[in-house]
Amino acid sequence: MKKLVLTLMAAAGMFLFSQNAQAQVEEPEEMEQIESVEEAQETKDDYKEVDVLALPQAIKDAVMTDMNGAVAEEAWVKEKEGKKVYKLSLNVDGEKKKAYIDAEGNWIEKEEK
Repeated sequence: MKKLVLTLMAAAGMFLFSQNAQAQVEEPEEMEQIESVEEAQETKDDYKEVDVLALPQAIKDAVMTDMNGAVAEEAWVKEKEGKKVYKLSLNVDGEKKKAYIDAEGNWIEKEEK
């Protein structure tokens, strides 16, 4: 009788352990994948990736003066109404931000782009 009780307890313990092990889901990774898909769709809208080092000097100057401490990590460009509009991925004190700017170094609000 003791062996039967011990066997049932061991089976119940293994059942509970296996349920807990399967219930562990890492949601942050899923959220990062969703964000990167959204970013990919956002950058896909007619913007072409350009090298950050190839940005016009006016843009580099505007980032340095207006966004003190910011670093442009990625850049995209598209032509709109005969003018080039740049989309920048900036790292401002460890926080990522997106900004839009024209070739002359004038910042553009998202609605204007």
